[in-house]
Amino acid sequence: MKMSICRITILIAVLMLASNAFAAQDQLPKKYTETIEDENGAKLTLEMTLIPGGTFLMGSPDAEPGRADNEGPQHKVKLDPFYLCTTETTIDFFMAYYQETATAKRTHFGDEPQEEPEEDVDAITGPTPVYGDLTMGYSEKNPAIGGSWKNAATFCRWLSKKTGKKYRLPTEAEWEYAARAGSKTAYAFGDEPDKAKLAPVAWYKANSGHEPHEVGKTKPNAWGLYDMAGNVREWVQDFYSPTAYKDDAKNEITVNPKGPKTGELHVVKGGDYSCDPRELRPAARSFKQKWWQDGDPQIPKSVWWLPEIDLVGFRIARSIEPDQK
Repeated sequence: MKMSICRITILIAVLMLASNAFAAQDQLPKKYTETIEDENGAKLTLEMTLIPGGTFLMGSPDAEPGRADNEGPQHKVKLDPFYLCTTETTIDFFMAYYQETATAKRTHFGDEPQEEPEEDVDAITGPTPVYGDLTMGYSEKNPAIGGSWKNAATFCRWLSKKTGKKYRLPTEAEWEYAARAGSKTAYAFGDEPDKAKLAPVAWYKANSGHEPHEVGKTKPNAWGLYDMAGNVREWVQDFYSPTAYKDDAKNEITVNPKGPKTGELHVVKGGDYSCDPRELRPAARSFKQKWWQDGDPQIPKSVWWLPEIDLVGFRIARSIEPDQK
């Protein structure tokens, strides 16, 4: 009886918090445009959209076609509202960051733990010089590619200090929730990867021409987000663990999960232009592969770059600060 009362109390508390969050998010702007100037005075913009807070089942059911073992068990997750960029970060925006923060200092190989933003944008240590062409010959509106998780996370710290807003990578739970956009099926549009439905929303193996494309050229999902399936994979904040969902499933509900506290690799989501449909499901999980650094001639290899790898990028998220609620 005591355990039942305890569980009821917890559920009531969660529901009250959810009610307060829903009321607060109604007062927030549904969209806004972030604008910065690069060192040459050119204006660059990011379109941010409000992702409503809510509860969903994270992961995939046992019977879902294409499912991998690391996608389960499904578990209930509650998320606060947050902002997410409508597109993947573009090369022109990444170039502005690179030009302002790049350093000639060499660094050792290996992923590093999550860090808090530095006090001054001028003090942020950015990436070492890239080997080869950072754009890989793609247009400035293509996704920023070839960067490690560390590079993506440092971009967010740079943008936070430049704008005064708290930008970061989305968590894995936030990313999947946003990709689902309220759907409960294997894909945001249904359970079957019908080409007629998949082609308009994703650049993938069947229609990409074996390369990524400019952002925002596909049809957005129900929450106005482009390229959540295909084009390039996207770094998220979480460290990867094949058993992370088993730990979360022990709770009746997990609130704002951030994944394992430590790890060696980070999760990437969404699949890329070379993927089969099963890798484009919101529940599909992947992580950094060793061969992604095969093109790096350095010994030891850089923590910043994945040379010649044009299938990994990122999009930014923003937390809702207390004074916004």
